[in-house]
Amino acid sequence: MTTSCFHCLEPVPPGFSAHVKFEGQPQPVCCTGCQAVAETILAQGMSDYYKFRTDSAGKVEELVPEQLKELLSYDNAEIQQDFVSQQGELQEVLLSVEGISCAACAWLIEKQLLGLKGVARVDVNTSTHRAMILWHPQQYKLSEIIKSLHQIGYKAYPFQADDEAAQKQTVAKAYLRRLGVAGLMTMQVMMFAFAMYFGMFSGMEDNFEQYFRWISLFLASPVILYSAMPFLTNAIKGLKAKQLNMDLPVSLAIFGAYAASCYATVMSVGEVYFESICMFTFLLLLGKYLEFRARLKASEFTANLQKLLPLTARKLLPNGEQKIVAAKSLQLSDQIMIKPGETIPADGVLISGSTTVDESMMTGEHLPVKKYQTHQVYAGTINHDGVITIEINKVGQNTLLNQIIKLQHNALTKRPKIVEVTDKVAQWFVACLLIFASITAVAWYQIDPPHAFWVTISVLVATCPCALSLAIPTALTCAVATLTRKGILIKESHVLETVPKLTRMAFDKTGTLTEGRFSIESISILDKSWQESDVMALAVALERYSEHPIAKAFTEQLVSPRQLSDVEVVTGSGVKALFNQQPVAIGKSAWFGNHSSFAQATLFVDGQPVADFYLADKVRHSAPEIIHYAQGQGLSCHLLSGDSSNAVKDLALELGLDTYKNACSPQDKQRQVESWSAQQHIVGMVGDGVNDSPVFNSAHLSIAMETGADISKNTADVVLLNSDLKSLQTLHQVAKKTKTVIKQNLTLSLCYNGSILPLAAMGLVPPWVAVIGMSASSILVITNSLRLLKL
Repeated sequence: MTTSCFHCLEPVPPGFSAHVKFEGQPQPVCCTGCQAVAETILAQGMSDYYKFRTDSAGKVEELVPEQLKELLSYDNAEIQQDFVSQQGELQEVLLSVEGISCAACAWLIEKQLLGLKGVARVDVNTSTHRAMILWHPQQYKLSEIIKSLHQIGYKAYPFQADDEAAQKQTVAKAYLRRLGVAGLMTMQVMMFAFAMYFGMFSGMEDNFEQYFRWISLFLASPVILYSAMPFLTNAIKGLKAKQLNMDLPVSLAIFGAYAASCYATVMSVGEVYFESICMFTFLLLLGKYLEFRARLKASEFTANLQKLLPLTARKLLPNGEQKIVAAKSLQLSDQIMIKPGETIPADGVLISGSTTVDESMMTGEHLPVKKYQTHQVYAGTINHDGVITIEINKVGQNTLLNQIIKLQHNALTKRPKIVEVTDKVAQWFVACLLIFASITAVAWYQIDPPHAFWVTISVLVATCPCALSLAIPTALTCAVATLTRKGILIKESHVLETVPKLTRMAFDKTGTLTEGRFSIESISILDKSWQESDVMALAVALERYSEHPIAKAFTEQLVSPRQLSDVEVVTGSGVKALFNQQPVAIGKSAWFGNHSSFAQATLFVDGQPVADFYLADKVRHSAPEIIHYAQGQGLSCHLLSGDSSNAVKDLALELGLDTYKNACSPQDKQRQVESWSAQQHIVGMVGDGVNDSPVFNSAHLSIAMETGADISKNTADVVLLNSDLKSLQTLHQVAKKTKTVIKQNLTLSLCYNGSILPLAAMGLVPPWVAVIGMSASSILVITNSLRLLKL
């Protein structure tokens, strides 16, 4: 029978024999790490942990010298700026703690740390596996606190939250404080309200009733003046901006009822409704808080990217030594070493070693990508299995990760037309609601004066168009988060609106429908005075200045390039320069109008063709599938290529494209797309090269491959980070689903507001039911939008 370890409950390896003493009895352990931890816990009088734990402790691993070195770096004041805050003389840090499994773990951690001199407070959250620690830095170092946690079997490191997450955490705490005040005071006010109700039947003396009214006023005031104050503040902000927002009718209801009740108390006339407005405020806040939590969940996928970056980096000094520095202090051209399992702290070029890198956080592709020398690696991706050295070539806001975050933020901040229309509708809705509520108040005052006030409040609250205003933004946020997770970067706000309307898709050939990994198949020498080696050396020298995928086929050749001067890249044609004061060029065969061939590139000297280069390229494996899908969705597919060879026709026939055009200049592509637009077609263009950037401006939707030129990615509305054409299918499906969800949300909110309005005006909806109805409709809309996160 296998013996279990006393500490981690894992099987004790055969042949290993070690024990700790617990309540006088020897208990087996599986390794020296578990033995050391168990002995520490027992020696410090915390044996109760083993009595009350409900789950096993984590397997203990010894800290290696490298980890100890990194731990010490957490004491560096510059590095601490990112995660330590000053609280008077004390410092506060939030640690992520691995290995927390039950409440006993929280008890053990708190007891261990509070036993340290200088630690003032420890709060452990077993749900988030985080610990907030307040300590005196002069008495204890942060690294010693973390080591102390490791002694009892918990691995800890600073939690790095981005500004947005911290802001949301502050909002959540504020909600809870206001809810707490409203809930507590509402219970007290209700007690006095019941006393007054019973007093009405049992003949309570006027003095007692007036006393209870004043007590109720005193207890209700914090609810109205603190808990409900955000509604009033937002309403006033809206009025200052000359806008009627959703908080206006709610504020009128709450503060109107409160003012009327105060008047009745001071003047000893009429009725008071403190208990109703307290309960009303509590339910409103509860609904808003639940709505906030749901929205938080919708946006957390986009907010978590910044947390992928590590805090420290292992910088290589000129003398060859390593130094752990703050990742944010890295500069261009710094060289850093990254070990297996570590996260890459900045964008750079691999200059030593080889490895595989997990880039799934950016591309959605979970297969690791092989990286060799000269390959680019990105901040936030994870080095799998090799020790590598990289030279930093992008830092700060220029890293790909920060650009993604920035573009996401822009896409979500820009307001699509449909959102602007809905917001205007909501404002008109509020204006109509206020007029309708006024008419209701006047009508009920004529019919039944005692009920006129509460019927009016029900109308104001029940018909608040919160759900209408949430219907579109929540759906768009969820859709953008899903697409980013799948490696599809949305740069413009109109994308999700435009995609379902597309009627035509145009594709570039090289690097888009094909892989763009060319190899030179053959060379045809046209001028016999030139040798093949000289032709190749000149071609390689010229192509070094080109970003076209064809250029790689030349630059990978092992020849010494010639020295050139006055180099110029001619968009849509090729590259030209001077070689020994003689004009040379490489590019399209028809560039100078004196030569025609099916070669992909021709070398010219003094404008005369010298050699033709024939290259081969593979069709992307996903190209047939995406063309079949697009045509199945009713879109016609077209090929617009700058390539003048027969390869264009062959590719169009192979993929079953509707039409094709070869030898297109950027202007030709632009004219073709504008021609389709004039015929009322909605056109999407997919490309990757410099020559595609002009046509991107003409198309209704432009999509660039990540492997393409920077200028095309900057111009495009969408960037496919994984350069996989299958992503187009995902984009189309998510956009269609988003459109459906938006329609459902709008229908739901309009049906709710339309149906509740007459019922509330007829006095059939009490105020508390109105609050529940308003909150429920908002939560339903958000919940419906959250389905987009599961696509």
